[in-house]
Amino acid sequence: MINKIDPVIVALQEVDFKTNRVGTHFDFTKHPADRHCKSMKYNFDEIISRGNTFSVKYDGKKAYFGSADLIPMWVADMDFKTPPFITEAVKKRADQPIYGYSFRPDSYYNSLIEWFERKHGWEIKKEWILFTPGIVPALNMLVQTFTMPGNKVLVQPPVYHPFFSAIENNHRQLVNNPLTFKDGEYLIDFNDLAAKLSSGTKLVLFSNPHNPVGRAWNKEELKKLADLCVQNDVIVISDEIHCDLVLPGNKHISLTSVSEEIKDQVVTCISPSKTFNLAGMSTSSLVIQNDRLREKFELTIEQLHLDLGNLFGTVASIAAYTHGDTWLKQLLDYINGNVDFVEDFLKKRIPEVEMVRPEATYLIWMDFSGLRMDPEDLKFFLINMAKVGFNDGRTFGEGGEGFQRMNVACPRKIVEEALIRIEKAINDL
Repeated sequence: MINKIDPVIVALQEVDFKTNRVGTHFDFTKHPADRHCKSMKYNFDEIISRGNTFSVKYDGKKAYFGSADLIPMWVADMDFKTPPFITEAVKKRADQPIYGYSFRPDSYYNSLIEWFERKHGWEIKKEWILFTPGIVPALNMLVQTFTMPGNKVLVQPPVYHPFFSAIENNHRQLVNNPLTFKDGEYLIDFNDLAAKLSSGTKLVLFSNPHNPVGRAWNKEELKKLADLCVQNDVIVISDEIHCDLVLPGNKHISLTSVSEEIKDQVVTCISPSKTFNLAGMSTSSLVIQNDRLREKFELTIEQLHLDLGNLFGTVASIAAYTHGDTWLKQLLDYINGNVDFVEDFLKKRIPEVEMVRPEATYLIWMDFSGLRMDPEDLKFFLINMAKVGFNDGRTFGEGGEGFQRMNVACPRKIVEEALIRIEKAINDL
């Protein structure tokens, strides 16, 4: 039965995708990206209405884009069902009808520790782990804890936009070390980085893997960054929230693993929220190996009385890290299929638009400069003519002009419909 809450979802459920409405045959069911689906245990093709659920991504469309009549592919959460082993654990706890103050049991820490050793070869000690109610709140608290007003904090744009607000809203001085874009790949400008780290920078906010450009930084790159931070006594906040979402053929390397020296200067941010679609659970962790830094941040948490956390976030996290291996593997296969699909579609049907193929995340950094529109015209075109809602590249800082961030963590029919709309809108220009 079709859920009629969201007209966009209704339209997608009713569309016959075997025949493209703009006149060019593009058989969704026979695309190479779909060949693995027959053996999938989990159904990532199911379209689920998220309207009237207080969803930022869906119910916030009108407020953010000025229109509710578009496909939202912006906020970095997924349109897939939360895995059943998580929902079952949450339901079981909800059946005990008292939701009072709670603490995190040993199983919370053990499941996290075992997951990161199993998936990433990283041995984490329980005493290194601190709770936070989300990575963005953590970024703000870390800036407040380890810097003073007026101190320099460095970022590498185009980068996740809350990095900027964590600096500017706390009256710190923003320092940009822009990534360079060469031959379709983003790289760190180490000469510029060295100069800026040696000029009084106190803190680096580092995205690993990088959002939005999708880099899974290699060991050589991480070692260069780590060495420069050690030489200049700069603390690094390594946001590794996307670490599990590394696409086939790539590998996540935690910054703290690249040298003994850097371990004392890194705070690593981790969470099951992106991996398992749990952002609404407000449950994340910091891993801080340096006792002095950890004690300093613990004081911040205690002063704000944020240490108790979210009861259902704790339950969900334990279930995710305990039972999530098979689901994650199939998720990554499906997302990689979506990435292949977008790449193939653009090459064949929208050559004016190019993409930077992500090594990690479910986000695609799209280059619309071939349309030769200024940023405001591009924004109007996508929202009002193509009727798709992406993240405007300008919000990610320097180097974002002409780009848009597309979230492909959704059923492939939605991805295809968005691309068809863009194609038709371009053809109508």
